[in-house]
Amino acid sequence: MEEWVGQWWHRAISRAAERSFPEAAVTQAQVQRAIRLLFRAAGGDPSLRVAEATLQRHGGARRWLERIAGSGQRAATATLDAQALALPERIAVFPDAALNRDLYLWLAAAAAVFEPRGDWVADNLRAGAAVVERFPGLAARRRALVEATLQQRPGLQRLHGRARAAEAAVQAALLALRDGVVLDVAAGIVPAEVAPVWPWLWSVAPGADAAAPGREPAPREDGARSAPRDARRRRAQRVTEAADRNAMLMFFRAESIMTWSEFVKVNRGSDDEPGDDPSAAADDMETLAVADGGATCAARVRFDLDLPSASADDRPLGEGIRLPEWDWKARTLRPEHCALQVFEAAAPAPYGPPPGLRRLARRVRRRMETLRAAPRWQRGCTDGDELDLDAWVRHAAEAPDESPPVLARRVDDERSLATLLLADLSLSTEAHVPGTEQRVIDVIREALYVFGEALEASGDPFAMLGFSSVKREHVRIQRLKDFGDAWDGAAMARVGAVRPGFYTRMGAALRHATAQLAQRPERQRLLLLLTDGKPNDLDVYEGRYGLEDTRHAVQEARAAGLVPFAVTVDEAGHDWLPHLFGARSYALVHRPAQLARRLAQIVATLSRG
Repeated sequence: MEEWVGQWWHRAISRAAERSFPEAAVTQAQVQRAIRLLFRAAGGDPSLRVAEATLQRHGGARRWLERIAGSGQRAATATLDAQALALPERIAVFPDAALNRDLYLWLAAAAAVFEPRGDWVADNLRAGAAVVERFPGLAARRRALVEATLQQRPGLQRLHGRARAAEAAVQAALLALRDGVVLDVAAGIVPAEVAPVWPWLWSVAPGADAAAPGREPAPREDGARSAPRDARRRRAQRVTEAADRNAMLMFFRAESIMTWSEFVKVNRGSDDEPGDDPSAAADDMETLAVADGGATCAARVRFDLDLPSASADDRPLGEGIRLPEWDWKARTLRPEHCALQVFEAAAPAPYGPPPGLRRLARRVRRRMETLRAAPRWQRGCTDGDELDLDAWVRHAAEAPDESPPVLARRVDDERSLATLLLADLSLSTEAHVPGTEQRVIDVIREALYVFGEALEASGDPFAMLGFSSVKREHVRIQRLKDFGDAWDGAAMARVGAVRPGFYTRMGAALRHATAQLAQRPERQRLLLLLTDGKPNDLDVYEGRYGLEDTRHAVQEARAAGLVPFAVTVDEAGHDWLPHLFGARSYALVHRPAQLARRLAQIVATLSRG
């Protein structure tokens, strides 16, 4: 009964102390597309991801109801760092839903032009002026947002000392921002000293949550990415934990302690029981302290057990290859930074595809066989079979010509296409496809088989490689089929023997595939990447580092005359693939079971272009 009354009282007093307007709430998911479009259009860094902000302590005055409820001490405000733009998951600070939506858009535009110079107030004033200069249409929204923010600011008469001076400086800066007045200020104020200023950003110092220099984080116990991940952007700092020496040394005689106890049947927790939700515990902390947990040796032993021994591993082919890697922080290409080794399955068992997959492969083969002698349209001709509408529009817009090339005709053309398929074989592909008993690696294996059948029917030369990695010194390339190999039982057996393992150093694999495909003499050379998630590895190759290196590798492939294209089953692929491959150079397969059919369709479409 007492617990029920306590819960009721907590809900009632928290609801009474609430300052937000739930009926006008706007969530980040509702405006996520608009946020990204405006951020990119304003010149924002395309490699930054948009995340959810966490609660941070502020210095605003609280009402007596908030003091009773124990609320009003923290708020989710927008922050910007080198990795992400963190925006509130839900904004309900204004009674008008349109203003809450405009606040999301304003923060996105301000983040695109934000230049941190060490002073929070001055940085936001410059960003506000830059946004209106770039997008004059946002001036009215800026004024409305600032006026609504000023109405919510605490009165100066309620504050004293440093808090009053800080609030006065913030309100003066807001008035200048509303009126478009440029102020040269250096207030030296931080967000924790005042109440939340909703239209302003807080730039986290570079490296505040970076790994300790000269040291790599301890290996994770599993490499799968299938576990749900908290989308919030949390502030963290790396700390050094003091050595725990003589932890069991007691400076007294334990047998001299006399105690009396009475047995009480209480269900007490133990270390073997699962703890509470770690995300909920992290929400209660402003800054997460990241330290070495002391389990490095055990984790490394467990990790090394995942590495097959030389006798059980696949057969290495030739000596290793040294490859460069792009360091986005140093803006330099590190020469011979990665070690790559090509492997081949040793004596794989024959691969027998299921009957349904055989039927799909036969249908795809028949469709691809028609491409062998299929004519193509030659556009921009002075005589032809049909009108070329694009050429006619260009002719009408330009100076008229006596014999305009505005016709199109069918011509027989010999195909000249070479394709290399690079498949992600990392440990994350061991996850099951939602709603089925099939694993992602099984779907990839079937797609590789159908891809081989399709390209064999078209008569075009093709190769297939798989890749995974364990840090930069152990990048693995699985040779499934080279350009000179026949698509026979041996190649199919190597496809059937693929298995998941390790991590995804995508940039090194793409550079190796680029070097192989660049040697082909065909006019059109297609580099296909098949993956289920972002690039990542155990060392620094995660987050923006891995994305930027992969993007640089894609640019190297284009510079070599190749056509890189990505196919993914990652539902979040729209967030990061356009930055790596371009808006029209990737495809997202929403249903992994359709991967084999979609892959053949993509190859057929790209080969026509």
